[in-house]
Amino acid sequence: MDGADSMSDLVDFAFEIAGSAGSHATEWFRRPIDINTKDDESPVTEADRRVEEAIRKAISARFPEHAIFGEEYGIEGDLDSPTWVVDPIDGTRSFISGSPLWGTLVALAIQGRSQIGVVEMPALRERWTGATGLGSWFVNSSGLRTKCQVRDCRRLADANFYTTSPLYFAESERDQILGISQTARMCRFGGDCYNYGLLASGHIDLVIETRMEPYDFMALVPVIEEAGGIVTDWEGKPLTITSGKRVIAASTAELHAEVLPLL
Repeated sequence: MDGADSMSDLVDFAFEIAGSAGSHATEWFRRPIDINTKDDESPVTEADRRVEEAIRKAISARFPEHAIFGEEYGIEGDLDSPTWVVDPIDGTRSFISGSPLWGTLVALAIQGRSQIGVVEMPALRERWTGATGLGSWFVNSSGLRTKCQVRDCRRLADANFYTTSPLYFAESERDQILGISQTARMCRFGGDCYNYGLLASGHIDLVIETRMEPYDFMALVPVIEEAGGIVTDWEGKPLTITSGKRVIAASTAELHAEVLPLL
């Protein structure tokens, strides 16, 4: 990484590209759009591709020596270099259904670990940002900026638990998720990346997902960790740019430790 670029400079750039990409994506939101199906049976639209193209162009112009890892166009460059990890529209199903709970995710990974994360919610005009050593922050639709702090929830019986959909889990995983949902104080489905922002802001306490890729979770890591939470894979290992599939985020280490053996 160029020493002339401080962490705050990089955060500002992440803001810039996430905000611009989110605005670009809203041009297609709640309008007729062609929907295709990828090899993994997930939907993709012209908006996904065009927004990622715009993000890549902006990154390459500013940081040609950096790598890029995006959902629609894969890896460009060496992942040993500083790497921008992007999901142009996280929650494409929400996007094509007219639900506002979709977001643009931008992260910067250094040596495989996420140092900066932006969760941009364009339809809601909300944003979460986390950066190592700089805290986790939420900006509401009025532009008011507040510091994020997770809720001090230490028991599953007291926890508000969210997951996107029980249908995403393999049959072998559903019994565990059902058991956790029945023990938790409250369980809700849906939300995609929005759930992790709610956790960082202290509104919910536990999120468990499967079928995740680095572009789905790298931006979430500093948002949650800098708010005092914990996010790992199902084995309790820190998430890196080579992690995948199973993710658990909890408001406290105690809650995380209680739930992990149940998975």
